[in-house]
Amino acid sequence: MPDHDDVLEPPTPEPPSETRRTFTEHIDEIRGDVIKLAGLTSEQIGACTQALLDADLTAVGRVVAEGQTIDSLRESTEYRVYELFATQQPMAGDLRTLLAVLRILQEIQLTADLAVTISKATRRLYPGQLPPKVRGLIERMGAQAAIQLNLAIDAFADLEVAIASALPDMDDVMDDLQKELFRSIFESSTADEAGIQRAVQLALLGRYYERTADHAVLIGAWTRFMVTGEFPSRAEQSDSGA
Repeated sequence: MPDHDDVLEPPTPEPPSETRRTFTEHIDEIRGDVIKLAGLTSEQIGACTQALLDADLTAVGRVVAEGQTIDSLRESTEYRVYELFATQQPMAGDLRTLLAVLRILQEIQLTADLAVTISKATRRLYPGQLPPKVRGLIERMGAQAAIQLNLAIDAFADLEVAIASALPDMDDVMDDLQKELFRSIFESSTADEAGIQRAVQLALLGRYYERTADHAVLIGAWTRFMVTGEFPSRAEQSDSGA
């Protein structure tokens, strides 16, 4: 029978290699930048909506300038993802994260581009006033788009599959608002050339807001892929315009 001193102690786990630790830190930094980008884009949705409601041409310029800032940050983040692919050997979970990040960056950029497009509609509608009902609906659509984007990025940040999977049902709210906006446009439009042009611009605005919500749904789908490996279905990608 061995002496007490001869009893083997369990091996002490080796600390993670410096390379692996650095790789994990890089992924965490990239995820942080994605969250930052989404936050800036959510602010853009609010800013472009307010510029439109206030007919504020100065605010339009600020939205356009901020869109360029978002684009630059997206490019630098995307570059760092490609750099990790080129210099590291990501395993399955990390590989899914990097792939998902690339797709989510694309959805964020498309959303930011839509915010710029919405803000520029202010110039095309200026100096006309929005009918009260149309104004109220646009305000609600802007709020709904921001809510869905914030929930999508919360799901990404916290790896919450339940929230990510719930986003398509939340999108029904935006779809209903868009239909109501179309009805209000028809009710308030005049048959002259100016009225027709204004109706077209307002209808396009409804489409732009609906597209921002679709991008949030797809961010959720790619988050689910990142966590579970479940690839977004063709229907999800088609519904979101991918």
